Amino acid sequence: MKFFGFAAAAACLLAPLISGPAMAQTLAPSETLDAVKARGNLECGVHLGLPGFSYANDKGEWSGLDVDYCKSLAAAVLGDATKVKYTPTSVQQRWPMLQGKQVDLLARNTTITFSRNATLGVNFQGINFYEGQTFVVHTSAKVSKVADLADGTVCVAAGSTEEKNAADWFKERNLKVQIINFQKNDDAISAYDQGRCDSYTAGIGALAGQRIKFKKPEEHQILTEVISNDPQGPTTRWGDERWQLIVRWVLNAQIAAEAYGVTSKNVDEMKAKSQNGDVRRLLGVEGKFGEMMGISNDWAYNIIKQVGNYGESYERTVGMGSPLKLKRGSNELWTKGGLLFSPPFQ
Repeated sequence: MKFFGFAAAAACLLAPLISGPAMAQTLAPSETLDAVKARGNLECGVHLGLPGFSYANDKGEWSGLDVDYCKSLAAAVLGDATKVKYTPTSVQQRWPMLQGKQVDLLARNTTITFSRNATLGVNFQGINFYEGQTFVVHTSAKVSKVADLADGTVCVAAGSTEEKNAADWFKERNLKVQIINFQKNDDAISAYDQGRCDSYTAGIGALAGQRIKFKKPEEHQILTEVISNDPQGPTTRWGDERWQLIVRWVLNAQIAAEAYGVTSKNVDEMKAKSQNGDVRRLLGVEGKFGEMMGISNDWAYNIIKQVGNYGESYERTVGMGSPLKLKRGSNELWTKGGLLFSPPFQ
């Protein structure tokens, strides 16, 4: 009896070790995924209008890095990157719209912070852009560094991370500055452009996009000094773990595709000929990764074929192939000196 008791106890202790990955957990059905499939389109919350990230032209056609993510998610879930409805959201509106299920996710320049994750009922599903906050100033002001803005005025969107970052930065250095906040980001930008503020603060990428919309872009200088690092990425509501899984791995698939050398131009050849296990699993040749999430096994193939990998998206929206001409920097793959990487497709 003593031996039996010991054996039983040992079996209980060893069970988690010997079962491991073989004991796959079944995720609960996804209310969001079911809703997307039922309506036949993705409801994507985007910026009100930020060139390079999410911006609609005069024909109502949306483009940008964040828009490309929306398209990738639609390609993965619905098999068609065009099945997206874009809902512009302001700094203040984005949270209630996400929590109120008016959108399926946020794909706009939203900074990942502790307090947002802990108190707003949202989860961040990875990083698609490493941003750094700085200031744009009038070239005629001859400002070369952030400290030169002391005793001046700064326009900023109310409730943004930029508002708090700027206040903290000047306070820490015992420098006085008047921060003027606006409920709408466009109002803050307009006030600066009209000369009502000495500067306007946002991320470098955002500023590059906003400068394009100024009356005379050449009269404005974006400072190279940054006062914060602000990782940004797609955001979902708490709960609905299956939907969070899909949102997270769609982003990983874009990054992994670039790392594996899979592009929109060679994806068919790679699918037919590649002997790399990660590539074959990514493209649905081996394994049932799509089925595990409740979508088609060619989900990542559809992303790459219809939208491209992360590098392709970056270059045409904010990189050297775009008006913004932002260097990759931290947004380069880790193998090339940047910070981007994807967990393995295993």
